[in-house]
Amino acid sequence: MGEIQRITTLPKLQPRRADAHKGNFGRVLIVAGSRGMSGAAVLSGSAALRSGAGLVTVACPPDIWPIVAASNPCYMTLPLADGDMKPLLDAAAIADVVVVGPGLGRSPFVNDLVKALQANCKRLLLDADALNALAVPPNLLSSQAARIFTPHPGEFSRLAGISANDIQDRREKETIAFAQKFAGVLVLKGSGTLVCDGQRLYQNTTGNPGMATAGSGDVLSGLIGALWGQGLPAFDAAQLGVYLHGLAGDLARDHLGETSLTAADLLDYLPKAFVNYAAAA
Repeated sequence: MGEIQRITTLPKLQPRRADAHKGNFGRVLIVAGSRGMSGAAVLSGSAALRSGAGLVTVACPPDIWPIVAASNPCYMTLPLADGDMKPLLDAAAIADVVVVGPGLGRSPFVNDLVKALQANCKRLLLDADALNALAVPPNLLSSQAARIFTPHPGEFSRLAGISANDIQDRREKETIAFAQKFAGVLVLKGSGTLVCDGQRLYQNTTGNPGMATAGSGDVLSGLIGALWGQGLPAFDAAQLGVYLHGLAGDLARDHLGETSLTAADLLDYLPKAFVNYAAAA
């Protein structure tokens, strides 16, 4: 394991030009949701919009398509046809970033979908059930750049083949080892979320226990995807994403308390988080 540089300063998101248009801020495709988990698609897509993505498309199964489409008028939607990958791959081909996994569920179709995106996407963020699909034999992990992985400890356990207890005991060591082996950016979620690209390591300083609620990770995936789509390098997008995600949670906690905090509240407080970040930069 090589020498790791510990990062404590945040990257800068450049101010927008006066003549900017939506095409300047990234086309993000989010592949998410399933029956009973339509909220994951809505939260992730809405977070991408709140985080500055110029164009967002949410691809989801047809049976939840009306729910997802009606939940936010600002993103576009695309139905996922079981067995037909062409519309999805066509959309992925023109996207700057593809986020896959929130609330997708587990099925052979999801496994095939993740495999197809792995083979065809230049910049891919893998979260939640996409990570579970990667862990299904034959393991779809490969050493390739332009990948961001955002597991919680349980997902990382399945992905890396290490017990969750061992991961918690050796969070830094296992995070670094994984990032170096697979040449991507690993975001190991939890208290003091870690971000590593195999050379640099960042430990997040924002966030609170109130964020330990369903949907919080879906917001994070959309947030990081949007920052990546706006031109930040993968490590910088992940680092700034976890910081702003935690800061939004801290702002929400200060007004709502930890007990009542929900993932949807993070969407409401993301604008203030961006304002505070910009003021301090």
